[in-house]
Amino acid sequence: MRSKRRLTPRLPTEVDAFARRLLAWYDDYGRHDLPWQRQATPYSIWVSEIMLQQTQVATVIPYFERFVARFPAVADLATAGRDEVLAHWAGLGYYARARNMHAAAKIVVAEYNGELPVSMNELEALPGIGRSTAAAILALAYGQRQAILDGNVKRVLARYHAVEGWPGRARVLRDLWAFAESHTPRERLADYTQAVMDLGATVCTRSSPSCERCPVRRRCAARLAGLQEQLPTRKPRATRPQRQMSVLLVRDSEQRVLLKRRPDTGIWGGLFSLPELADGDDAQRWCDRYLGTGVSSREALAPIDHAFTHFDLRIEPLVLKLQGEARSVMDSDEWLWYKPAHELIVGVAAPIATLLSSLS
Repeated sequence: MRSKRRLTPRLPTEVDAFARRLLAWYDDYGRHDLPWQRQATPYSIWVSEIMLQQTQVATVIPYFERFVARFPAVADLATAGRDEVLAHWAGLGYYARARNMHAAAKIVVAEYNGELPVSMNELEALPGIGRSTAAAILALAYGQRQAILDGNVKRVLARYHAVEGWPGRARVLRDLWAFAESHTPRERLADYTQAVMDLGATVCTRSSPSCERCPVRRRCAARLAGLQEQLPTRKPRATRPQRQMSVLLVRDSEQRVLLKRRPDTGIWGGLFSLPELADGDDAQRWCDRYLGTGVSSREALAPIDHAFTHFDLRIEPLVLKLQGEARSVMDSDEWLWYKPAHELIVGVAAPIATLLSSLS
């Protein structure tokens, strides 16, 4: 009796050489055990894709696990308070992502019965979801044939096809989208989508790419021309603006610190932070105006330098001890008295959290 032999199904002929080699590589070397892959749902994939925007996988994993443990479904996220959502996002940065996801969850519950829509147009209409993110959700969650073009994929395709020019330019971006569409197969869409992202994240890295491990190296135009380190073309350099912020660590008789919610727009939008002292203002006048009491002592702490994507910020902290009790106007939900060493129940940015922990 002839023994049974396991046969590997052949890929359809419409899968081009790039996709075929990439899928074969993914089966052996791709990432198959990321937290959002273990029990993949449209919601978990959505959360992961938003968190992974401009953030590396290793950084995202613990945030993702905490986030979905507290908000396991769209409805849980939609009904949660904004401060709690931001508190679970605090430290991950780019806080507009959390605000947009919270707003989108409310829309999904109200208009789609708590289920993410399955069309590009409807997904892209939700806050915080662009073309590539929508495509990734549809490909990974629903197996739809949608081309993606995140930062990793831009780098892979720019090198494979030797596309010169900064990918932020419309012409270059248009060419990259055309290549992304042409390589996307009609089968194994979820695997291919994960594979092309994995290739960029683990092999075709920004610096020192591991070309010897790349499954498509033989036809990579950048490798053949020795241009791996030059492509994709970097964004034209511009002088980084330098900004300065004076913040007040106001402490009352119970050693609590006063926090104030920041506006939704601008840096750390919607998070709680330390009150900011405007240019030309005085700490004593600020306390008289807002708290109705004077200052018994002040101490300047060492400045903290913090880098954003487009500028550098120097934070200059000033510790103030109040003479008397602050007036009750501070009881509004825009202000919060916080005791260092206690758990924060609202979101604060990383440098502010560092300052607060130093007081405890």
